[in-house]
Amino acid sequence: MSVEHRRLAPGLRVSRVLNGLWQVADQERDGARLDPEEAARALEAHVEAGFDTFDAADHYGSAEIIAGTLARRREAVRVLTKWVPSPGASSRAEVEAAVDRSLRRIGVERIDLLQFHAWNYADPSWLDCLFHLADLRAEGKILHLGVTNLDAVHLDMALHSGIPIVCNQVCYSLLDRRPATAMAEVCRTHGVQLLAYGTLAGGLLSDRWLGRAAPPIDDALTWSQMKYRRFVDQAGGWDRLQEVLRAARRVADRLGVSVANVAGRYVLEQPGVAGVIVGARAGGRSYLEDNLRLFDFSLDGDALAELDGAAARLDPIPGDCGDEYRRPPYLTAAGDLSHHVTRFPSPYPVRHGSDGRARASSGTMWEEVAGFSRAVRAGNRIWVAGTTATHGSRLIGGDDAGAQTHFAIDKVEGALNSLGAGLADVVRTRLYIRDAADWEAVARAHGHRFREVLPANTLIRTGLVGEGYRVEIEAEAEVRASPE
Repeated sequence: MSVEHRRLAPGLRVSRVLNGLWQVADQERDGARLDPEEAARALEAHVEAGFDTFDAADHYGSAEIIAGTLARRREAVRVLTKWVPSPGASSRAEVEAAVDRSLRRIGVERIDLLQFHAWNYADPSWLDCLFHLADLRAEGKILHLGVTNLDAVHLDMALHSGIPIVCNQVCYSLLDRRPATAMAEVCRTHGVQLLAYGTLAGGLLSDRWLGRAAPPIDDALTWSQMKYRRFVDQAGGWDRLQEVLRAARRVADRLGVSVANVAGRYVLEQPGVAGVIVGARAGGRSYLEDNLRLFDFSLDGDALAELDGAAARLDPIPGDCGDEYRRPPYLTAAGDLSHHVTRFPSPYPVRHGSDGRARASSGTMWEEVAGFSRAVRAGNRIWVAGTTATHGSRLIGGDDAGAQTHFAIDKVEGALNSLGAGLADVVRTRLYIRDAADWEAVARAHGHRFREVLPANTLIRTGLVGEGYRVEIEAEAEVRASPE
């Protein structure tokens, strides 16, 4: 049997099982760095077996250095990496410095795939970072641009805005099937592919845990195992996981393979999935022979139905792809964001006036020209001005009414956050559209973002000032008193 490969983008062919190097950071959590030459030698067997693609990141300890060392030893190796900046704005120089740092660590002149992670959609600086990365791609420092943990709405928005994204790396497994709906549709529409991580849920989706008691979430587990134990609890608990494992074992028995094989093959056969990322622990136990078996069988209709049925009895992981890094419940190793970020800066600058009012500005040129604020807070009331999909000199969302609506709501949310509130505090919205044909796309986007808030709403067809704008949104919010 041989490892399947997939064309991820022009000039970039990846193995459908990619070697994830996140465990390097786990091995180095005591502060002792791995020896790059020794670690690279330990990974050569993966390349010899056909698993020639390695997924690293700027925050995976010395993973980029190890992968680069291996790539110099083995010509077939492709190194993918990520940039996960701190929340808030990054200048063009800072973005380029981050890319240059990865280039040096990997030891190449061009990164095969640079994947970007956004922390806070209400802060539009995440788009600035992507536009800067797109410029660096055009200059030749990056071959292809990807994202990681972007939700369906914002992946669609970025693509409609002209950012050349080829893939999105997301959590996808029998335990977490969030990418199967809206994300799959966005990928189909735009021709984007998915790289799936968490496919074995830190090893919990394997024969090792079938019939065993639930382990406590503590330092006896790896970071990955701690993370996915939280997923298990969110999905309904350990007994529900055991039901999935038993179903996978029944399928595995019919096929003569392992539970891990079944779990991995299930994701590989989902629409839009280019490959699954399996942890490659430098110097640790290798599962190469078992991983090779992924390419020796397929799942028939009966097998897929049995697995789908067991997975459907789990409680859905809340939100969309990547939401575990943006809002509670934080399904991370620590159960919060303490391992990742220290603070979230205000999306927009705020000025406090002598009249006791606070004013937020989103920085568009028209606020200064026309003399208005994006939002004004007086006491517990906030009024957000008519907001379009403008960001600096750019129109975000292209000509798509839904994408424009989502970005306008992001700006509303950013203004509210800057003034100590959020979308949950909104009591009224007004939507203005130019083209009657856009009403449903705009209404659906509004419904997606406010379905739990349910503010009073008015939808009006009218003329809009400015070329290309399809929607404008006003909002009013009332900040509720904090419980004592």
